[in-house]
Amino acid sequence: MENVKKIILSISLLLGLVCQVQAQEFKRNIEFKTFVPKGQWIVGSSLSYSEHNEKNYQFLIVEGLNSDGYRFNVSPMFSYAFKDNMTVGARILYGRSLFKLDDVSVVIDDQTNLDLSGLYELQHSYSGLATLRNYISLGNSKRFALFNETRLGFGGSRAKILNRSTGKDTGTYKTSTDISFGIAPGIVAFVNNIMAVEVNIGVLGLEFNRVKQIQDQVETSERTSSFANFKINLFSIEMGIAFYL
Repeated sequence: MENVKKIILSISLLLGLVCQVQAQEFKRNIEFKTFVPKGQWIVGSSLSYSEHNEKNYQFLIVEGLNSDGYRFNVSPMFSYAFKDNMTVGARILYGRSLFKLDDVSVVIDDQTNLDLSGLYELQHSYSGLATLRNYISLGNSKRFALFNETRLGFGGSRAKILNRSTGKDTGTYKTSTDISFGIAPGIVAFVNNIMAVEVNIGVLGLEFNRVKQIQDQVETSERTSSFANFKINLFSIEMGIAFYL
């Protein structure tokens, strides 16, 4: 009987020790510093530009690629800090892109190949975005911080396409309507007390797209699509200037 009491007492002491260890709170001692104070206004704009030019380019099954084009985006923005390190605002996005394909050959084997030439596409896109941004200061620094911008957008695009590869000119007029939701993480660096340089990378989240096409002012067609993608797109890097007032 005495041994049973000793065993029960040992178990009770062991359970008490385990509960005491679990009750201890692990603290990282992370201090959240105010980087953007409540009541501050932010105005600015970001832009991106890229171009390409291929002359007799070859890659895998693609041979003799001759093409050129560009893509330009500009996005003015404003936001208001409704609490420390949290802002809400809006963006207006305008983009223009041009793609010209002189000729290209897709060679699958000695007897199977596809030749294309004379393709031209000019596109204008526009959208409005509601934004929610939160900042995380880097240590005690008041010059550098990380941020994440959540975006909800609605917009569309218009494009003109010319195709001469069939031996006769055919033209297509295309319009689209887009609804999107995504995030854009980035970094901000202050140049002086009010002006900062911002760099962010768009991460497309969810998108719904509806496209309507009219070919040669006769044939019409429609297409709808939706997809989700949270991969980082390095081709969507934006650099901008912002003023914190």
